[in-house]
Order: sequence, then C-alpha cells, then structure tokens
Amino acid sequence: MLYYFFNYLYKVHHLPGAGVFQYISFRAALAVVTSLIIAQFFGKPLIRKLQMLQIGETVRDLGLQGQMEKKGTPTMGGLIILLAILVPVLLFAKLDNIYIVLMLLSTVWLGIIGFVDDYIKVVKKDKEGLAGRFKVLGQVGLGITVGWVLFFSNDVTVRQYALANGSFSAVDASGVYQDVKLMITTVPFLKNNELNYGDLFATAGDFFNEYYAFFYIPIVILIITAVSNGANITDGLDGLAAGTSAIIGITLAIFCFVSGNALLADYLDVMFIPNSGELVIFCTAFVGACVGFLWYNSYPAQVFMGDTGSLAIGGIIAVLAIIVRKELLIPVLCGVFLVENLSVMVQVSYFKYTKRKYGEGRRLLRMSPLHHHYQKLGYHESKIVSRFWIVGIMLAVLTLVTLKLR
Repeated sequence: MLYYFFNYLYKVHHLPGAGVFQYISFRAALAVVTSLIIAQFFGKPLIRKLQMLQIGETVRDLGLQGQMEKKGTPTMGGLIILLAILVPVLLFAKLDNIYIVLMLLSTVWLGIIGFVDDYIKVVKKDKEGLAGRFKVLGQVGLGITVGWVLFFSNDVTVRQYALANGSFSAVDASGVYQDVKLMITTVPFLKNNELNYGDLFATAGDFFNEYYAFFYIPIVILIITAVSNGANITDGLDGLAAGTSAIIGITLAIFCFVSGNALLADYLDVMFIPNSGELVIFCTAFVGACVGFLWYNSYPAQVFMGDTGSLAIGGIIAVLAIIVRKELLIPVLCGVFLVENLSVMVQVSYFKYTKRKYGEGRRLLRMSPLHHHYQKLGYHESKIVSRFWIVGIMLAVLTLVTLKLR
C-alpha cells in the first residue's frame, strides 16, 4: 500500500526521495525491519494473551530430556509469524503482482488450516486435532489453485532468448528475446538445465501436449503437501523449524532477486522470470518473521508456533520454489525437512514390516522424527538444533552453488 502511495507522490507531486520506493532492495530492507519490529512488538502481548486463555501445549511423556518442562507453554505462536509476514508485504509490495497474490493466498490458506488444527487440539482438548483427511484436502486445494494459476495465467511467463541456430533458450541471453507462456523448470547440475514439462508428453499426442496441466498440477500438489508436512514434523524442538526456515528463506530471496533481474540472470546464466523480483519483499518479510519469532522460540521456548506456523512456513517455501522454477532443488535446499520426513516414514514402515515378519515391531531409530532420536542418544536440545542449523546452512550454500555448477 505504501508503495502505491509514494509512487503517486513521486510521479504526480515529484516529492523528493519518494522515488526510492521504486527500488526492490529498499523495500526489501524495510520489509525485514518491519517484520522484526512486528514480531517483537506483538510477540509479548500475544504470549500473555495465550497464557491468560490457557492455550498451552499438552505433552505426552515420551521419556525425553526436558520434555515435561514444556507442558503448558503457549502454542499458536505461528500467529506472530503470519502477522509479521502479511503486514510488511501488504505495506511494501506491489499487490497487483500475480506472484505476490499467490504468496499471500498460500500464507493465509495454510495458516487457517493450521489454526483450526491447533484450535481443536488446545481449545477443544481433542488431541487428534483436525482430521488428517481434511488437512490433506486443504493442502491439495492449495496445490490445485497454485498449479492452475501458474499454468494458465497469462501473467506467468519466462524470457526466451534467440540462439544462433534459430532456437530459443531461457539462458544464453542475446539481444533478441520474447516473454512466453512456458512451463519449464531448472534441472540442477546440468549444463543444458531446462526441463519443459510439456516435452514429457511430446510423443503422446496432441491431447496430452495441450493438457499436460493434468501432469503439472499433481506435481505442485505433491511438493506443497510434502514440504508443509516436512516443516510440521521438523517443528519438534525449540527454534528448530523457525531457524531452518529462515536459512531456506534467505536462499530463496537470493534466487528471487537473481531470477527477477535481467542483468544478474544473464551474468549467472539463470532463467529470467519477469516480475518475480517482487518476491524478494515477501522473502525478506518471511525471514524477518522467522528470526523475530526465534526471540521467543529459542531454547527455552516461551511459545511454540504450532501447526498455525509450521504448515504455513512449509507451504510458503514450497510455493516460492515452484514460482522461481527451482522445485527440483527442494530435496537439497529443504534437506532437513526431507530427512525428518523420511525418518518417520522409514521408522513406521520398518516397524510394521518386522511386526508382520517376526511378530513384534522393531525400530531402526531410538525414536522418530530424527531430532528425537538424537535426544534419546543423550544430546542436549540446543546442541541438536544448532547442528541442524549448520547442516541447513551447508545445504543452502550447496543449493546456491548450483547457479554456476553445471
């Protein structure tokens, strides 16, 4: 909103200094500062309000060190994250940008699903929370919406450059280009690293070539569901999910800045996506919200984000990666989420297999998810979180290296 106000003052009244709002870097800086201030300003009162309403975490005794001390700690702290994201974006971003609209929709959509789940758990005292089928249905609904918009909206384009042989490429910039409606993505570690989803059906006939959205949209659904659930599972130790998400958010902000800047995209040989640079404002607000939330969520936590926050931040990361055509990098960038998810799947599958075969279930890990396994081994909670953050930083650097490593 402030962007439009200062843009009006600059263009109509020629107010000195108002033109600085034209710069994405300036608005991104304002967004991160504002999100940090909001998290600090509203965090404490919200925590007190949650305590007054007795909206506290219910804890099952699983024999983990320090676990029972967390009983009664306020949850639904994800409201702090949502507020610290939405307000700066509404203030400083271009609200007519299709990508900003999608990100706002994704944040609110998954935030509501998570809030309902938390409300049923802590207010209605139903430990099961929102039924799994309804949670998945909500994630699938968002996936369909995001996939449909990205596939069919004429505002979603990539820049194709004319090559000497008469073909077009999303990289190898030349003076001749066209912005086209094309569903391509980046394949990491390959020199010719473009994958056109439509090419997967090149020999399947005209019908599949025209309607390969029915293949693309399920991929979007899978990514959003997997990453949001991965963030949800990772949210088991103080500061783990918020810190890991902040690291991922910084990486995605760099991708958005490069992908939305024609000169940088040309220099780094990266796909240029018109209008995607505006997502930098969203990314910086996201990072500021996660870091601001860590003020209250770092060990020992004064508040937990609950599903209100974890589902939202996972969905945000997934949709951002899809928009900037880096979804195939998610297994690396979100490696912590992936391993946490796999640890649960492997543990449950192995337990069921051994129960059928031997009559009693056996476990590969002391406990799942993986962070609880390390707790069982005697590692202190803060050490586990710090080391997971270090792993997250290493994975983020590896992800960024793919910009030049082909």
